[in-house]
Amino acid sequence: MPLDGETILFPIIGDPIAQVRSPRYLTGILAERGINAIVPPVHIHADHVPAAMESFRQMQNVRGVVVTIPHKIAALDVCDVLSERARFVGSVNVIHKDAQGRFIGDNVDGIGYLDGIKALGFEPAGKTCLLVGAGGAGSAVAFEILDRGAAHLTITDLDQTRLSRIVAALDARFPGRVSAGTNDPAGMDLVANVTPCGMREGDPFPADPARMTAATFVADAITRPEVSPMVAAARALGCSTMTGAGMFNAEAERLVDYLLGEGLPSDPAQEEAA
Repeated sequence: MPLDGETILFPIIGDPIAQVRSPRYLTGILAERGINAIVPPVHIHADHVPAAMESFRQMQNVRGVVVTIPHKIAALDVCDVLSERARFVGSVNVIHKDAQGRFIGDNVDGIGYLDGIKALGFEPAGKTCLLVGAGGAGSAVAFEILDRGAAHLTITDLDQTRLSRIVAALDARFPGRVSAGTNDPAGMDLVANVTPCGMREGDPFPADPARMTAATFVADAITRPEVSPMVAAARALGCSTMTGAGMFNAEAERLVDYLLGEGLPSDPAQEEAA
């Protein structure tokens, strides 16, 4: 890849940052597209996010920022424009800096998850879906499942307060198509896990494969192990599945699109942050 005085920078910020895979993969996608740009990792403490983002705003060769944990919520406050998704989810994981120097923020976690599923042949439109996990990524996935036309989405989470809040917000946006429930996958067309469950040996299944059928599509967000126990058990039943890598790869493409100014809010003037 080229690296010279014309190289564009798209920093990725987090705390910690050593564990992230994105710099290599996003830079690779940019190179494949013929873009002279890199995604350098930048380790920033939470207290210094506003100052760092203001510095990025002034740097002429910084054209956008990727945001990872724990800065996704703080990134909301530095954006001049927000997508409906980002406002609803309450976090930002990618920012495009436009020609006027405005920060336009979005959250494409849900898009990446559903794009990954779509690439493997499943569409949620008209289907019944179960989502395990109502945290930041879970909220983004929930929004996207409903936005793509699911007939009904059941969400389960150990944190009942958080669960009630996200279900109420989704019901206001998608009336009558979402409810809180258990992690029983019986009768579901899609079972989606967006929790860390399955990463540690001995973890219970996020949803019991014994209650699934071969027609169930099973998706998992975790990347370690590469094939989660739930996905492995679902495959043994004949289910179609998506591993965490499927989400990661699909989201990486969307992140690059957004950094380059593609897929921004259709009418930024209508999306101005309050």
